[in-house]
Amino acid sequence: MRCAMSRQTQAAAQLQRLTLCAAVVAFSHIASAAPSAQAILAASDAIRNPDKPFGLTVTLVEYRNGKQAGSNTLNVYSKADTNSGQFRSLIRFVAPARDANKLMLKSGNDLWFFDPSSKASIRLSPQQRLLGQAANGDVVTVNLAKDYHAQLVGEEATADGDRQMRRCYRLALGRAATDVTYDHIEMWIDVTNNRPVKGRFYAESGQLLKTAYYRRFQSQLGVERPTETVIIDGLDPNWVTVMRYGDYAWREVPEAWFQRDYLPRFRPE
Repeated sequence: MRCAMSRQTQAAAQLQRLTLCAAVVAFSHIASAAPSAQAILAASDAIRNPDKPFGLTVTLVEYRNGKQAGSNTLNVYSKADTNSGQFRSLIRFVAPARDANKLMLKSGNDLWFFDPSSKASIRLSPQQRLLGQAANGDVVTVNLAKDYHAQLVGEEATADGDRQMRRCYRLALGRAATDVTYDHIEMWIDVTNNRPVKGRFYAESGQLLKTAYYRRFQSQLGVERPTETVIIDGLDPNWVTVMRYGDYAWREVPEAWFQRDYLPRFRPE
């Protein structure tokens, strides 16, 4: 009887060890298969940003308490730097008429504004507001994975810009440089397709500056990209800025366009 019990005990222990080993292997496989936070952020960047030089039109509309308070139209020309991977952008103001042909240049960590009437260029802060809740840094093309370190907080359901619930990765982004637009960011990225869903943008003090929703995904330059971003003020939810993106096109963007000294000679093609 004791021998039978011993064999049963040994068999049970063996089965327990095998079960534990299988669980460890399965967990290790899942952990190794799960994408890193930085990879998730980079995949979301690729949805927002084309991978070759391109141009597009950005229209910004500011609303106060549901009424339009102002608007801007910009032509944006962007090209990734071969060394840093970060985008350089030249922005030409189209409307309103009083701002037509003014320029803004982001090259490396420098941001410049050029007024053809005075032929003067001045350095800008990316945090400075352009219109409503849209900062200068919001209208230039940015690879967040190049400027921020990402951590995966977890997965959770969150409402998108159309109030539809989405299962998302929640990422905490800390700045990797001192001259980025925001000190830290929270991003929600759809687990099924890496689409950006929502972002919260913070000042160094911890104050919530704005919340952004990425909406109206359409096929642009071969990828389903958001063609509208709704930005809500961090303190006043009745202060809303809508950024709409259109006229996407592959195009050659000359290196000269990213030189500050070239700005007085720039002529749109």
